[in-house]
Amino acid sequence: MRHGKKFNHLSRQTAHRSSMLANMACSLIEHKRINTTVAKAKALKQFVEPLITKSKADTTHNRRIVFAYLRSKYAVTDLFRDVAAKVGDRPGGYTRIIKVGNRLGDNADMAMIELVDFNELYNGGKKDVRKAKSRRGGKAKKADEVVEAAPVAEAEAPATETPSESAE
Repeated sequence: MRHGKKFNHLSRQTAHRSSMLANMACSLIEHKRINTTVAKAKALKQFVEPLITKSKADTTHNRRIVFAYLRSKYAVTDLFRDVAAKVGDRPGGYTRIIKVGNRLGDNADMAMIELVDFNELYNGGKKDVRKAKSRRGGKAKKADEVVEAAPVAEAEAPATETPSESAE
């Protein structure tokens, strides 16, 4: 019986599985999206999201913990420099799995796993402005404080009227 056994072993020994997940995580961090099977994508999501959470706080201890999992100093540098800067305000859910159909050779379910903040198609090429919120129940920033720069820009712009506006 398999009561309480939630870990997908992916039909591999422990050393092979950990090396494969580390390599896939390094590729995901480097290329920001990769294509793989659905089962491997789900296992990779569980593997890489805690590492991205660790990268939010750039300390020597966190870098060493992440390096123990990834074993690639280039991936660790990229994770702490580029990825952590983009996901700094996100409280989780750093990756997205999109199913892309079946593989021709063996009909395996294929998926694309990507880092959410690096996809320019879904956010229209611009950074979305989210309303600040607190997860602890403390004081949250008001929406007026977040969007404070817009009225200043309007005041500095020269007041020019178009003929259609003056006719109205």
